[in-house]
Amino acid sequence: MIDGGEDKTRGGGSPTPVRPERLRGPVEFVGRAAELAQLRRLVATPPCLILLEGEPGIGKSRLVAELLAELPGRHLIGECDDVPEPFPLGVLLDAIRGGADRLGPLNLVAGALAPLLPELADVLPDAPPPLTDPAAERHRLLRAVAAVLAALSPATLLLEDLHWADPATCELLAYLSTHPVEGLAVVLTARTATPGSSTPIHDALARTPPWSVTRVALSPLDADDVRRLAARTLRLDDPPQQLTATLLDRTAGIPFVVEEVLRTLAERGGDPLADDSVPFVLRDVLLWRLRPLDEATREVLGAAAVLGMTPDQPILASVLSLDRVAIGAAMTAAHRAGLLHDAGDGLRFRHDLARQVVYDLVPRESREWLHLRVARVLEQELPRPVAQLAHHYRRAGSGADFVRNAEAAADLATERGDDATAASFLLQTMDIAELPRPVRVRLAAKLGRSAIDGLSQAEAIPVLERLLADRRLPPGARGELGLVLGRMLRQQGEALRGYTEIERAVPYLRAPRRKAPALAVLAAPDTVVGRHVDDHLARCAEAETAAAASGDPAAHLAVRIARASLLLELGDPAAWAIISELRASAELADRPREHARACLNWAQGALHAGHPEQAEALLAAGRALVDETGYERLTSLVDATELSLDRAAGRLDGLAERLSRLIASSERMPVTLLDARAELATVLARTADTASGRHEQVESAERALREVVADARRVGAIWPLVQALSALARLTVTGRPDEAVRHAAEALALVRGKGILAWAAEAVSVLAEAAAAAGDPGRAAGAVAELEAGIAGRDAPLAQAALRRCRELVPA
Repeated sequence: MIDGGEDKTRGGGSPTPVRPERLRGPVEFVGRAAELAQLRRLVATPPCLILLEGEPGIGKSRLVAELLAELPGRHLIGECDDVPEPFPLGVLLDAIRGGADRLGPLNLVAGALAPLLPELADVLPDAPPPLTDPAAERHRLLRAVAAVLAALSPATLLLEDLHWADPATCELLAYLSTHPVEGLAVVLTARTATPGSSTPIHDALARTPPWSVTRVALSPLDADDVRRLAARTLRLDDPPQQLTATLLDRTAGIPFVVEEVLRTLAERGGDPLADDSVPFVLRDVLLWRLRPLDEATREVLGAAAVLGMTPDQPILASVLSLDRVAIGAAMTAAHRAGLLHDAGDGLRFRHDLARQVVYDLVPRESREWLHLRVARVLEQELPRPVAQLAHHYRRAGSGADFVRNAEAAADLATERGDDATAASFLLQTMDIAELPRPVRVRLAAKLGRSAIDGLSQAEAIPVLERLLADRRLPPGARGELGLVLGRMLRQQGEALRGYTEIERAVPYLRAPRRKAPALAVLAAPDTVVGRHVDDHLARCAEAETAAAASGDPAAHLAVRIARASLLLELGDPAAWAIISELRASAELADRPREHARACLNWAQGALHAGHPEQAEALLAAGRALVDETGYERLTSLVDATELSLDRAAGRLDGLAERLSRLIASSERMPVTLLDARAELATVLARTADTASGRHEQVESAERALREVVADARRVGAIWPLVQALSALARLTVTGRPDEAVRHAAEALALVRGKGILAWAAEAVSVLAEAAAAAGDPGRAAGAVAELEAGIAGRDAPLAQAALRRCRELVPA
């Protein structure tokens, strides 16, 4: 079953037999003194969260084993699987099981874990009633895990191979980084993320403040480390420099590979510098270890590599149609040959690198047959391990079976509130070329809905774009997919593209309950250039008609929220009556996520109009609802709104630094990025001391503003564009008044095209100041009169104040 490869023994003779006295256990630990000392210092003063990173085989597990070996207290240990079932928090639940024998008193919220940990039913509180909102259910689950970890602390929580972790686990770890559990030291190991292949754990921790996670990166061993390993393993007082150089060159200093090579040298003996007799790369090492094994043992080992890191012997017996005695004998022989080791819970491959080499040695046709046999055996298990089935069917080349199980895994993940995992399974189905169009459309619709709240929007967008480019796409599917695509584009910061996609989708949305929320999105005036407020009002009216026809309370609520937002931006006092009515209603109270989103949108509208007190109150309500529901997608919107409010209120101390931190962690909600950048550039411009001659401050602010203007023009986002142009006009009005007038005039033209003149207050103020400074105030008379007419009778305190300043410079 396993290809033996080229025989590299000297003279082509029989391989040297394995010596009975060969090394057992790990080669001596070297080369990580500084990293080990750093880990010791950190875990000695919890709480802390440490991410230990490095490429495969670099020694992450070995380093934490050294740490735990001398670390007193309770250790909670979990290890991620390379093909996990869609079961959120699985690795954390495994770690909790290991330490549950000493659980103390628990918060009642910990009862949310009772259905997931039935073996701990006698120590956990009763399970609370289920929630109808999957996101709220998931947040309660996160709080339950945090409560149990608090009860188990002081402790060290070690979670290995987090590059395979489910998004819910990563979300909790990101939460623990900023809400640490007293007495808990969290140590994570993960492979280093490579460009274009980020993982949920790297995405989650990238959104946390830099101070909340300590990253420890492991690099390959250097020549001195390799030399010490060679000396101790080969029992050489002074290893030749050529040996060290050759080892370093052919193993790249990867500790696992160096260790395996040195084990083989110690077992085999002979001249370590004889290239034709000594294997120096991992594949050659494992080939040498395989040669003494008979064909039957190699066949079992190859099937084990297909099955996974810790192959299940009964499953192997079924796959190969062998009795368990034969399987056990083969596994024991592989263990004696150093290809497997005893992990305490069964024989397993020493490292995924070793398993991958053995896997690659199995001929492709045999691998596909084995994957198919494994899948057929796993089909008999209940509940069906749909993620593993999808993995094996895909490797077997059985596209239809893969899609069937990937969709089932996605549905299971969605049911458990794990949209990101659902999206990852559905994205894989899009690669199946022979997928029938109706199936592809159905799966794409599910993908779009999952990716809205998951981490896969960037990958999902081109999939949906390709489907929508197909002229044979049914109208109903075109409407649904276009709506989802438009929403994703908007969330990615592509304001005009997203708005346009939703406009295109609306005529194809047949169900009024789907059309009403889409039209409500189009009623928002503060998102895109090129649409007049009359268009938004018309869309809002259409949305109200569709909502009435639908009879759907959710659609009606979405439209009412949009109507209040639109009136607020228009300065219509009727907005506040609608907001008060909605906030007091049971229909909004029963939908806390929509309530949170509405409060934050209204807070922004109140800021635009100049109502800071109302904005403060709405922001506080929105923040409380986000915390209550755990709706993480809105966290950055809460932060962005708070920082905008501070800027509007003149609370500028430390504001630039806080905005910079938000911008650095805005991957989760890119739609907030441009607004946050506009706020930062505005703060830099406002705090730049133009009178002191510190030109670098002014230049930095101007550069930031120009970059925002360029990006806002590119994506068609009107609010940050008007804000940045107005701030740029304000920054240049003293030294370059003609340039300031151009920027202010562009801002005014954009606002004129939108039809909400209150937004032009700052731009008109600059025009008035520039004209008055030039001794020709009449030049700005038209702009001031336009502002005055545009805000007449409007509830726009900010614009009214600006108008009064303008009238002092440019009398009527």
